[in-house]
Amino acid sequence: MTTMPGPRPQPIVLTESQREMLVHLTRRTNSTQGLVRRARIVLAAAEGYNNEQIAQRLGINRETARLWRSKWLAKAERLVSAEEVGEEKALRECIEEDVLADAERSGAPATFAPEQICSIVALACEDPRESGRPVTHWSTTELADEAIKRGIVQEISARSVGRFLGRGGSEAPSDTLLAKQRAGSGARGL
Repeated sequence: MTTMPGPRPQPIVLTESQREMLVHLTRRTNSTQGLVRRARIVLAAAEGYNNEQIAQRLGINRETARLWRSKWLAKAERLVSAEEVGEEKALRECIEEDVLADAERSGAPATFAPEQICSIVALACEDPRESGRPVTHWSTTELADEAIKRGIVQEISARSVGRFLGRGGSEAPSDTLLAKQRAGSGARGL
């Protein structure tokens, strides 16, 4: 190991079981890239590399190295407890699902309320001629326009309507689920 100047972060001391599990995770074919990277960070930290050296070795940001070193150290007691259970599975789950797990991400809030989606789907079940539309089958564009006209939503794209109905784009496929459903309803005299 070459020494580089820089602050000495708190060292990570791994038990033999922890080291074996981390090495296994880096070699396992079904490990995610993120999990492999985090395991390599911890292994490098345990070898005595500082965060800057780890970042250079692994081609990552120094803050990423610092973050995962800190997370490992913060959960050291939990790791020891999992290891004391004496089952490899307990330690693996602790490492994968707790210590090195990706943080939950909230994502963007939903644009449409479930009630709005249900109203649009219900609208799609109506005959478009009853709404004054000069078509026999709804297109996603016609549905989007009608949903806005009725005040179900303030704005919506044909593509979003298509997603709600289980079909992708704004074009109306020639043999849609709604056309099949309507044809079946007509056969029953509805």
